[in-house]
Amino acid sequence: MSTETFPRQYARTQRFTVGAPRSFAVAPDGSRVVFLRSRGGAERANLLWTLDPATGAERVAADPVELLGGGEESLSAAEKARRERSREGSAGIVGYALDGSGSLAAFALSGRLFAVDLAGGGAPRELPAEGPVLDPRPSPDGSLVAYANTAGELRVTAADGSGDRALATPERDGVTWGQAEFIAQEEMDRDRGFWWSPSGDRLLAARADEAPVARWWIADPANPDVVPAEVAYPRAGTANAEVGLWLLDLDGGRTKVGWDGAEEPYLARVHWSGSALTLLVQARHQRTQRYLTVDQATGATTTELAERDEVWLDLFAGSPSRTADGRLVRIADQDGVRVLVAGDLTLSDARLHVRSVLSVAETILFTASGGPADDSAEPGWIGTFEVAPDGTGLTRLGTAGVVSAVRGGDVTVLLSADTSWNGARAEVLRGGATVATVASYAETPVITARPEFVFAGERRIPCAVFLPTGYDRERDGLLPVLMDPYGGPHGQRVAQSQNPHLTSQWFADQGFAVVVADGRGTPGRSPEWEKAIAFDFAGATLEDQVDAVRALAGTYPLDLGRVGIRGWSYGGYLAALAVLRRPDVFHAAVSGAPVTDWRLYDTHYTERYLGHLDERPEVYEANTLTGDAAKLERPLLLVHGLADDNVVAAHTLRLSSALLAAGRPHVVLPLSGVTHMTPQEEVAENLMLFQVDFLKKSL
Repeated sequence: MSTETFPRQYARTQRFTVGAPRSFAVAPDGSRVVFLRSRGGAERANLLWTLDPATGAERVAADPVELLGGGEESLSAAEKARRERSREGSAGIVGYALDGSGSLAAFALSGRLFAVDLAGGGAPRELPAEGPVLDPRPSPDGSLVAYANTAGELRVTAADGSGDRALATPERDGVTWGQAEFIAQEEMDRDRGFWWSPSGDRLLAARADEAPVARWWIADPANPDVVPAEVAYPRAGTANAEVGLWLLDLDGGRTKVGWDGAEEPYLARVHWSGSALTLLVQARHQRTQRYLTVDQATGATTTELAERDEVWLDLFAGSPSRTADGRLVRIADQDGVRVLVAGDLTLSDARLHVRSVLSVAETILFTASGGPADDSAEPGWIGTFEVAPDGTGLTRLGTAGVVSAVRGGDVTVLLSADTSWNGARAEVLRGGATVATVASYAETPVITARPEFVFAGERRIPCAVFLPTGYDRERDGLLPVLMDPYGGPHGQRVAQSQNPHLTSQWFADQGFAVVVADGRGTPGRSPEWEKAIAFDFAGATLEDQVDAVRALAGTYPLDLGRVGIRGWSYGGYLAALAVLRRPDVFHAAVSGAPVTDWRLYDTHYTERYLGHLDERPEVYEANTLTGDAAKLERPLLLVHGLADDNVVAAHTLRLSSALLAAGRPHVVLPLSGVTHMTPQEEVAENLMLFQVDFLKKSL
């Protein structure tokens, strides 16, 4: 019987993701399912696998250990940065791309370029390339592979390894071709910078010039002999990278795509299917955006649709797309409801809050949660639905708490998570019937989460509540409370699945009643719910944590005289905010990697919610924590990775300096060499133990 503790297991297995299948794709004809998975729960290196839906047989298509001859991976600084932006903590093959038929896969491994014929079952082959290689992608017919590299070039080579050549080369430092700039990767969910034409005869390539962007230097104080890393970081109110688009012919021809980058600097989405090349470009203030159609002969653009919102416009995965007859598929806010739209036809209603588009073919697959007219008894469900492009046949796939899907032809991979099982189940369906289940090698957690999902207070704040295993109210009485939120944009925590709640359950088992509350600003309810935090992070998000814990005290054994709060990133900001501004409610806080001064955070995120710094300096001041330092009267633990290039350590250091100047005692835990993800096993484990010790002493 294992005696391993949960913190060690949780850290070692990278939150139980090691060994779980992921990154699914299905060939358009349904002939194969492609995915990544390591060989076991103790092995981080992902292999590339295929599954035959006809037989259910799995096959290893590429093994990184074999391809590297047993050697260690060597990652370039650019690849490390890409992984940090995508919160990628695994090893081996972490991404791949397929040709149009799903027969050829290309991937980068240790900066080298590989391709493998999935249909023929041959061995992977390394293609000569000018590396280190980034983001290789085959042409639709599989005859070519295009890739970016750390020199800023966009190159193309034949799939047989011949004819490698540059299509675009930067004229100076700071310029890259075919790569997404920092702000696109970190905040716009656009991690690519080039796109093949459907015919495979040319590429659309982004050129990013980071010369206007201010430079920051991220040092490692524990190793003063190491040169600080230079980071082009576009903080709020300062210049972004300048991004342009070119159509690149394989014979060297080049056509500039025209749109007003000064008026709409954010290239948010690109969709190229059939004969239509569509761009979604956004104004810096994010209250207006346009869907542009590109004339592929001249590069000129015409506006197909312009959108405006008085607060802000969100971006969504899979939107825009196109139906077979050319209609624009998008997600839009209409009359207080987030809906799915195809052309002029609205395909969903107020019962659903649409979240993403998964695929567009004979039917449209999309994810949604409960909308304003939903009378669901519990919060936290996320379903996958399909509907015909004419709006008929709306159907929900699966019955689990959280469901997503990938489809090709008549084959669907249904990914289901629920509180009644660990991890996600990956079922392969053909014609609605299960024909195979993709095995997961992820370890079984040594604990089981037991969330109780409720709506709290008059605003019906979605919450998950956790009590210690074996808790008996008559014997144990009231419990100290630990609020465990993220609490901000894009950070839903209350979800009807098991694994995301394991840490909250572990903290509960240390003797706390743990509450996870998704207040205003978090996704999944309604546009109004998300946009209620406009120009006021501090007010709405903190108020909902207060209201949630007070409302739940009427039902659960919560000792309101002992309330702690912990969080990371936005949750860290919220935790520090809580003890600074509401010490009457919160009696101790653990604040991990907090944004303490929004003037130090990036443009696209911060300006969406708080406006431009030059136009609303008072808003930034009102939502910044350093001015509240003199108010601290409760125990506060600040934790920060010194190698964090997203929320830089200056946030914590500046707040600590302000607290010291105000004579307010506090604790700072600097994590040397640690980024925003804290992937190091020992660090992640001991950090959990340190937090419990601090909270127990403080409460």
